[in-house]
Amino acid sequence: MEPVHKRKLYQEVLDRLITAISTSEFPPGSQLPSERELMNMIGVGRPSIREAMLTLQQMGLIKISHGERARVINPTPEVIVNQISAAMIMLLATSSRGLDELKEARLWLETSMVSLATRNATAKDLEALAASVRELQDARGDQSRFVAADMAFHGIIADMSGNSMIAAVTKGMLDWLSRFKRELVSVRGKERLTIEEHEKIYKAIAAGDAEGASQAMRDHITRGNKLYWQTAEPTQLADA
Repeated sequence: MEPVHKRKLYQEVLDRLITAISTSEFPPGSQLPSERELMNMIGVGRPSIREAMLTLQQMGLIKISHGERARVINPTPEVIVNQISAAMIMLLATSSRGLDELKEARLWLETSMVSLATRNATAKDLEALAASVRELQDARGDQSRFVAADMAFHGIIADMSGNSMIAAVTKGMLDWLSRFKRELVSVRGKERLTIEEHEKIYKAIAAGDAEGASQAMRDHITRGNKLYWQTAEPTQLADA
């Protein structure tokens, strides 16, 4: 028989507040009661209220501004991904397998996502994607601009998927990788390859070829991963 673990008081307060938020007692955009009001409502001291409120803020459920009552945040996928970004970046910096696993996850996610984006593509989406390819071509020789255009291309495809969770996670992965990358996409000879691969992905999407777009994306990301292993130093991370 397992022993009974005594929960801290703030955890009980946290559960009460999460339930109130999830049942729309305090809907997104509304303000929570003041600390004193919550103390009277729940029957606990200020330390437990403050610890519970701080945890809610760390979870991305409320925003605490100085001099104002806490406000409930609409928990969008973007907000949730942003909340875990700091922890993910720390994981990548300290885990020997962290980067490998993230690259594997990105390969799986983006090759599936681009198929969905192809099926959902509108004329406006294709115009934005074509413009992104042109921006990549124009940015050749300007490392920071080139990398930004590269990331923007993948971000547009993520939005084209029509799935806000997929888009948020994909953009989060790109951001996490970019924090550690040595900019190999701008190495001499590699800019041309990156542009050609983006053009191939775009053409497959524009043609409505979901399978071709998925294979082109797989080739693109796999080539980038191989380039990383061939040229990156042990303490540096890369992505193309």
